Amino acid sequence: VFYYTRQITGSALAWARAPAACLNFNCLLILLPVCRNLLSFLRGSCGSCRCSARKQLDKNITFHKLVAYMIALHTVIHIVAHLFNFERFNDSQQSTGQTLDAVLSRVGQNDSRWLNPIRSDQTTPTYITFTTIAGLTGVIITLALILMITSSTDTIRRSYFEVFWFTHHLFVIFFIGLVIHGIGRIVRQQTEESMEVHDFLFCQNRTAEWGRIPECPIPVFKGGAPMTWKWVLAPMILYVFERLLRLYRSQQSVVITKTVVHPSKVLELQMQMKGFKMEVGQYIFINCPSISQLEWHPFTLTSAPEEDCFSVHIRSAGDWTDSMFETFGGDKFERLKHMQPRISVDGPFGTASEDAFRYEVSVLIGAGIGVTPFASVLKSIWYKYENSDAGLRTKKIYLFWICRETQAFEWFADLLRSLESNMEQLGKPDFLNYKLYLTGWDSAQAVHIKVHFDKETDVVTGLKQKTHYGRPNWDKEFHSIAQAHPKTTIGVFLCGPQPLAKALEECSNKYSEINPLGVHFHFNKENF
Repeated sequence: VFYYTRQITGSALAWARAPAACLNFNCLLILLPVCRNLLSFLRGSCGSCRCSARKQLDKNITFHKLVAYMIALHTVIHIVAHLFNFERFNDSQQSTGQTLDAVLSRVGQNDSRWLNPIRSDQTTPTYITFTTIAGLTGVIITLALILMITSSTDTIRRSYFEVFWFTHHLFVIFFIGLVIHGIGRIVRQQTEESMEVHDFLFCQNRTAEWGRIPECPIPVFKGGAPMTWKWVLAPMILYVFERLLRLYRSQQSVVITKTVVHPSKVLELQMQMKGFKMEVGQYIFINCPSISQLEWHPFTLTSAPEEDCFSVHIRSAGDWTDSMFETFGGDKFERLKHMQPRISVDGPFGTASEDAFRYEVSVLIGAGIGVTPFASVLKSIWYKYENSDAGLRTKKIYLFWICRETQAFEWFADLLRSLESNMEQLGKPDFLNYKLYLTGWDSAQAVHIKVHFDKETDVVTGLKQKTHYGRPNWDKEFHSIAQAHPKTTIGVFLCGPQPLAKALEECSNKYSEINPLGVHFHFNKENF
């Protein structure tokens, strides 16, 4: 079918078409990991599956990035191959000899049966690039892809989230261009009818006799039918339904029942919404139209499913969160309470922390504001013990919280203090083992801590367990937990930075025994 085309382009044709096929497959996959409602549905459907199967759903962003890298790689190969193709098309068109490629370039110059898209000596590859459907859409989707990838780096995403958010929506242009790209049918092949009467193996060396002998009529060529839409139509429709569902939920009325300002510029919002149901460790997306009509930001729920409202803790750490703190966290909010700023909520969506109750022993590790998903877990545990929930498998919880500032401990210390007291009343004083680590302090704080070190309660948090200074020795901690719980599968849950995740995953593998009946650590990380 492409025999004559390859006589002009050589192996570059295969180098262009193979990545194009891979692009179709990867573009089918790229939208699926960001369909949050689909993932939540699958997580619920996999409730009876093994934890290792559900854990794959928590790597959706990692998978999304890998697919994006493959799209970028195949795009580069596809473009480079076509640069060679068009250079060879141009050379064949400029040739005045009777070589096979030169003769093929002159076929169908005055009708639609052509093979070489460069159909005159005055036409250049650049002209074809910017005047044909395939060329123009190729330029557009390549520019869109470059902008999306370069704005998705960690630095841009963390420091200039709005830039990341807006440029990422160029995917709409990318997919439209991708579907249209093949309509130009610029890569052509010999038609099946022509192949029946024109045997290219017999006729390739008889170009002078083409059209003169019945065995070698002039070959007829056509463009292949566009195929990309067949690959991407289903995920595009699925994603449209995903966005419509998000839009519907965002229109639901949300009532802010209470706001609390905690130290270190942490704002707590307690809300109610009709039909809202959650599980521990889940997260929601929040939009405040008075700040930005388009921006949605994820926040972990810090309330328990048993409570009659849901809550989030928002730390002021950027333009949008600063605006939220100013809008809801000060005197301004009290003055405007009668005309309360409207917020929209999308969610909740599942995370790895949902599985905390599936283990007899769970290790919860939070860094800074990353402790928020575990507030939900700890609150829910208290309600389950208070209601004598027979379905609760968890017998022991280890909590590690690593913070840079002493003030950051205050809002969560109240919860720990309450839980500590309540578990003692229930006769479960050893159920929760928590360790708080302070990584930043000055000389004045050090002197104050030293003077009050002998007090029964901790000088920083007021809790019975004393604050540790510095960072945890994870080898020591994992070894101790493994010794205390032999023959147990232990869930390790982290909400924190990637370097910490790498260290914890290494320890989880290191201290898991080969023996199936021995101790095993299952590492889980929150991803938004």
